[in-house]
Amino acid sequence: MDGSGAYARSVETRTSWVVATVALIVLSVSYGAPLTTVVALKPIAEEFGATRSAPALAVALTFIGAGCGGIAMGWLAERIGVRAVVVFGGAMIGIGLTIASLGGLTQLYISSFLLVGLLGAGGMFAPLMTYVSRWFDVRRGTAIALISAGQYVAGALWPPLFQFGVYAIGWRHTMLVYAVFVVVMIMPLAALFLRQPPQDAAPGGVHAGPRVGAKVLGLPPNLVLAALAFATFCCCMTMSMPMAHMVAFCSDIGIAPAQGAAMLSVLLGSAFFARQFWGWLADRIGGLRTILWASAAQATAMAGFLVTQDEIGLFTISAVFGFGFGGLIPGYVLAVRDLFPASEASWRIPTMLFPGSLGMAGGGWLAGVMYDRFAFYAPAFAVGVVFNLLNLAVIGALVMRHRPPRLSSALA
Repeated sequence: MDGSGAYARSVETRTSWVVATVALIVLSVSYGAPLTTVVALKPIAEEFGATRSAPALAVALTFIGAGCGGIAMGWLAERIGVRAVVVFGGAMIGIGLTIASLGGLTQLYISSFLLVGLLGAGGMFAPLMTYVSRWFDVRRGTAIALISAGQYVAGALWPPLFQFGVYAIGWRHTMLVYAVFVVVMIMPLAALFLRQPPQDAAPGGVHAGPRVGAKVLGLPPNLVLAALAFATFCCCMTMSMPMAHMVAFCSDIGIAPAQGAAMLSVLLGSAFFARQFWGWLADRIGGLRTILWASAAQATAMAGFLVTQDEIGLFTISAVFGFGFGGLIPGYVLAVRDLFPASEASWRIPTMLFPGSLGMAGGGWLAGVMYDRFAFYAPAFAVGVVFNLLNLAVIGALVMRHRPPRLSSALA
């Protein structure tokens, strides 16, 4: 680009951004599936005569299934292509929502774990993150931030619509209508646009990654991956608590469910816009430091849920919380691509993200259990702060051992 050949081997093209945009749409639609249960948490519990933790468990099972499926589907996508995996996943989400809408709690649990989670969402997030990261090298952080924001596009867009649907036609019909929408949207987009990615940069090139077998941060590679996986689990435990219980929490303190759904939209909408900032920053300071700063912002906001029940205050805290956690997942994915060889991305990324799925499942479920025990959410939110502090400790230790390549080059 500048005559020195610095960008000569970049894999980025206009097609890279088309693929990234399609991946964003696919994830925005697929992430709406578990939100149908989140928004209808209280009506589902009331219909089945169960505690609030019962439908919350279905949301948890979706995340557990998605995490387990991400590893297997990532491996499969390497062999048969991401297009087939995503088309299959879209069909499974549609079938799963249909079965859940027609049955009882048992059907809700089985379809959430097996169809919506393991076979459906498992073929979406981790495989698409790995896939899109191979279309980029110079602006990889920005691209990863864009597509991983699909979760927050879904969170900002779907809860008010689902709340209206639950009020107008009931949670079962709302879930069934969305099942049809998922199939109609995801399957054609994946079939038309998700083509074979370009080859990774040649070894020794400007954009080549670390060597296979080399130490990472002066430590065994798998030890560093395990530390990142544990940190992912901790931050996702915190992250999932307000996301899974915002509507119910607001109704408990006298705020209308519609306002609670709007608050959830603000939280996730804030995460979407913040994620673009974090992606831009990650391209400059690296994935690890991005995680550190984003986690600190999330911890501060989580503590804020403990000290206010004012509607305006909660809207503000929700926006700050979304700003913080918006940088976490792209930071983790970029950290794996920065620290490990590109040839290992297909299994290291989903392996690192799997504990995050457990954290998303465990946090939402634990908050429901603690609510059933104490009849208010403050103890659960306090536990969320503790998990976030554990995340900061682990990432801080890794950051102390790491000098970003861009910074090293600038100093040289």
